[in-house]
Amino acid sequence: MSQHDELQTLLQKTSRTFALSIPLLPEPTRREVGTAYLLFRIADTLEDATLWSPEQRVRALLEFRELLASDRRELGEQACARWCASPPVAQDGYLELLTAMPRVLDWYRALDPSAISQIELHAGRSATRMAQFVQRMDGQGGLRLSTMAELSEYCLAVAGIVGQMLTELFLKGRPELEGVAAGLRERALSFGEGLQLVNILKDASSDRAAGRVYLPSEVPLREVLDLAWRDLRRAEEYNQLLRAACNERGLWAFNALNAGLAVACLKLLSARGLDSKLTREQVTSLHARVLHAAERDLPLTGELPA
Repeated sequence: MSQHDELQTLLQKTSRTFALSIPLLPEPTRREVGTAYLLFRIADTLEDATLWSPEQRVRALLEFRELLASDRRELGEQACARWCASPPVAQDGYLELLTAMPRVLDWYRALDPSAISQIELHAGRSATRMAQFVQRMDGQGGLRLSTMAELSEYCLAVAGIVGQMLTELFLKGRPELEGVAAGLRERALSFGEGLQLVNILKDASSDRAAGRVYLPSEVPLREVLDLAWRDLRRAEEYNQLLRAACNERGLWAFNALNAGLAVACLKLLSARGLDSKLTREQVTSLHARVLHAAERDLPLTGELPA
């Protein structure tokens, strides 16, 4: 199997959304973002390692951070062998990705040096912050956030930093974006936070069953929903800046699909309550609409509520 095919297969087995959106990107950004996403997903797997103790998770996250800074393939192979000998999770897709980690690290090390530096910086920051949250878990791996500030800090650790990294990869080698770079960077954290808040809201019950309570019990749900809407309005501004300044339609389509799916899901959550999820047909329909709008340079209908 070619690197391209294996990368896409791993995306399909670990994220339905990004398996649809990443192929929309132009090269070399597609390869850079696809590889980076898999690395972040490995870190997520180590953080969510329900079959490991919190201490094991922290050690693995910090070791993963060191692997990003190393060019020694054998270190990745050794870590992979140890982690897979005592699997951290039961999900087949995540275990397959963990098994493939040495190859994913090979793909990462073969990228342009400027892309490697951005991925190492941001994935390393994320792994460090994830480890700090894991250190707060109880002996059974439970985590309970108490305030909106803690919720925002968690969203920064697992998604806001991803938004910052993606922005730097979009800006790399595109002088036409210099005029909007400050505006994109200003909105990148909110974009990532909004996507993560939607994930937390739609997965609230399954997270709670696993001992992870991200929604602060003393905070009204409406306050979390309002924050998510504000974030997704910033995401819309991000997309408008990007589309106006760049003639590569795939960049806008990637962001438009990710944000559009979040908006559609948040509308559903606002109307029907926690744990509501889009159907496969709804996801497919929005994907087709984004492709149609990008190919014909049309506006994407379905704006956010005022």
